[in-house]
Amino acid sequence: QVQLVESGGGLVQAGGSLRLSCAASGSIFSIATMGWYRQAPGKQRELVATITSGGTTNYVDSVKGRFTISRDNAKNAVWLQMNSLKPEDTAVYYCKLELRSNMWATYWGQGTQVTVSS
Repeated sequence: QVQLVESGGGLVQAGGSLRLSCAASGSIFSIATMGWYRQAPGKQRELVATITSGGTTNYVDSVKGRFTISRDNAKNAVWLQMNSLKPEDTAVYYCKLELRSNMWATYWGQGTQVTVSS
């Protein structure tokens, strides 16, 4: 059984920073792409950033230059460093991992709230 645990959300003023963490535990043989998504009230969930097993990153345009995704394959963990936060970054942030336990599957974290005040 695989579990994903997220942490690091909170309330921050505009211009501030937060660092989100997501760690997977359980019977894990391999992790492919790891990513962060977010969902604001009344909006669809959107991709924020992804990172492949080889370290290739991809970001939505609205966070480029402000957010950085990183991973540690040995720890089965992914982070999202968020700088220069804006009120429009307010959302619930979810990590998403494509990993192989007894088979390849997609796993989601429980979500962590990020609120940026103006």
